[in-house]
Amino acid sequence: MNKLFLIGIKDLRLIFRDRAALVLMLLAPFLLTLGMGLVTGRFSGSSSGISDIPVVIVNLDDGELGKALVDVFNSEDLAELVEPTSGSEPEAARLMVDDDEAAAAIIIPAGFSRSIIPQQEDFNPETALEKEALKIEIYANPTRPTSAGIIKSIVDEYISRIEEGRISGETAILQMAISGRLPMEQLQAAGEAMGQRLQDSPTDETLAIALNTSTTTGDEVEFDILAYLAPGMALMFLMFTVSHGGRSILAEKAQGTLPRLLVSPTSATQILGGKVFGIFLTGVAQMLILIGGTSLLFQLKWGDPFGVLVLVLVAVFGATGWGMLITALARTPGQVGSVGSAIMLIFGILGGSFISLEQMPPFVQTLSRITPNSWALDGFTTLALGGMLPHLSTPITALLTMGVILFAASVILFGRKNLVQK
Repeated sequence: MNKLFLIGIKDLRLIFRDRAALVLMLLAPFLLTLGMGLVTGRFSGSSSGISDIPVVIVNLDDGELGKALVDVFNSEDLAELVEPTSGSEPEAARLMVDDDEAAAAIIIPAGFSRSIIPQQEDFNPETALEKEALKIEIYANPTRPTSAGIIKSIVDEYISRIEEGRISGETAILQMAISGRLPMEQLQAAGEAMGQRLQDSPTDETLAIALNTSTTTGDEVEFDILAYLAPGMALMFLMFTVSHGGRSILAEKAQGTLPRLLVSPTSATQILGGKVFGIFLTGVAQMLILIGGTSLLFQLKWGDPFGVLVLVLVAVFGATGWGMLITALARTPGQVGSVGSAIMLIFGILGGSFISLEQMPPFVQTLSRITPNSWALDGFTTLALGGMLPHLSTPITALLTMGVILFAASVILFGRKNLVQK
């Protein structure tokens, strides 16, 4: 165990003497985080970097639900977050988005309220649950994915509450009719009462849309956009670090360093274990340095310190597993470098380092779960929003499982290649 530790410390010292590696490990993610922070307005004086999101709303509906959605965006709760403007023509609203004058356009179709609220002449208990409501169109600006995602989240929250009230009301009426507690002749009156209640509910506090800015302990939390960007950049370049460490294993084999180590009373398992331990230590050091640097220079609050430390350890463990698998599959150090760089970029994109996963198609969101970036970024976002270590059970379990599976596969492949031999 002592030899394993000494080999790991030796590799850690060597990597921090490599200036080119340090540039990609520390300077590159730091500068990218700074650049993304400037682009998103993090350093413009706003605490969260996101405010006054321009959105144009075209309400073609003459019912109460369409008006209620417009009122939501003009409410005091969202006054600092969004800057809504009214439009009359859908094409003109889309053109504003295309010209980058708005982050998104919300188009409420004609008859939207009527498609959800049962009217006297429309209500049919046999087809009530099969009736499909008209859909609100959200025309998003691809150059403002974060702002457009916020607008979509607000609309989704509004629609989900409307649908919850509609479906629960219709289901209750139908169940009472089936059980005989509600005579058939009273179905129409019950449906009208449900529709009227749903129509009046947008003005009630139960349907008000407000931003959740507090934790379970009651402390107010303001989400910092850098709390998403900084971990994303750090995790992306973590993949470079672990692949660079794997490259050193093959390089030392080619140079004859590993066989010479076996002349000493050191087993192949100790040598390979020490190399892997060195890669792990390097990844942990990289993450902690970036976390400390952004905390000091940007006053970035990462959240619960113990939760951050545990998440860093399991994230590096999962990433190191990928680095070992790449090394086990490669034949030369050059292959590890080229494949590792490609994986770094692919995992950065799939893991949400550049674009929020909520803006990606469902199949991409599913595919992203093979990356340690996605799971770790979920955890860091949870911590930034006030979460604690118990809230990280899912990403921690996923990263540990990922690391164990990848390390097991790597050991089998290393054994077949007889990587360390006399």
